[in-house]
Amino acid sequence: MLLVGVFAAVALVLAVVGIYGVVAHRVSQRTQEVGVRMALGADSSDVKMMVVRQALEPVVLGLTAGLAGAAAISKVMSSLLYGMAPVDPATYAGVAAILITVAACASYLPARRASRVDPVLALRTE
Repeated sequence: MLLVGVFAAVALVLAVVGIYGVVAHRVSQRTQEVGVRMALGADSSDVKMMVVRQALEPVVLGLTAGLAGAAAISKVMSSLLYGMAPVDPATYAGVAAILITVAACASYLPARRASRVDPVLALRTE
């Protein structure tokens, strides 16, 4: 069980680093767009919410596909599960909550950085 826990922690860290990297790269590519939005009157909170929402969309899609796949394959792997039902809603809900929370936290730093973009500097680079 310790080994499974360690692998789960490593997988969670890899997911956080991957989400952070992808969101940070997307934000850096869209600096001019964020500058235009800020110049036209968008609040920094609007920019943060836009970036976090766009980061969570693929996470929710992947989570939905993963939960459907887990439910489908759980019947096959029921002999390997000890002490829990093959389809445990509490476990699925817990995993979904953890992944969404981790994705939101990983996307917050790039979102905060995007909301601090100076519109004049962002537009001047183009």
